[in-house]
Amino acid sequence: MHRTIFATPLINSAMHWLSVRLLRGLGWRIAGSPPDIPKYVLIAAPHTSNWDFPYTLMVCFALRLQVYWMGKASLFPPLLGSIMRWLGGIPVNRRQRNNLVDSTIDAFKNHERLIVIVPPEGTRARVSHWKTGFYHIALGAQVPIALGYLDFSKKEASIARLFHPSGDLEADMKEIKAFYSGISGKNPQQFAADGE
Repeated sequence: MHRTIFATPLINSAMHWLSVRLLRGLGWRIAGSPPDIPKYVLIAAPHTSNWDFPYTLMVCFALRLQVYWMGKASLFPPLLGSIMRWLGGIPVNRRQRNNLVDSTIDAFKNHERLIVIVPPEGTRARVSHWKTGFYHIALGAQVPIALGYLDFSKKEASIARLFHPSGDLEADMKEIKAFYSGISGKNPQQFAADGE
């Protein structure tokens, strides 16, 4: 995996300090602590606004997480793409879903520590169903799924629990979506925790 801002000591420390103060100044609080394990897939929902990205980065800096995140390939044009990669970005070509799942599973197997953020909705717009790539990555890599959220109504962020996929996709997705049913994104009308 490529080197990111999260692994750049002086800048990471400065961003930690700045993020803690910005979140506090904006009235946000982080509930709980991140999982004390070296590898997991972190899903982030609801994803309803462009504001999710800077808030998520601030939460990661505040928690001192070293994360990678997946974003659509159009977010990675030549010049901006280098910055996005330095911020932990991994460009996703949505037409090559299986290659992405397989390569991420391989990355988990080849690294002692790895946290990858995947928004299950795959877009800020309201969707009829969640994408399941995050689930197949976790199952294939034999790592848990951490359920993270930004609740804009409460101004609360958290990685609330770990979910261990059983292999029963339908039952597991139902349980994961149920967890998010009471959480409000910045644009709550665009979030359907039931996938409907």
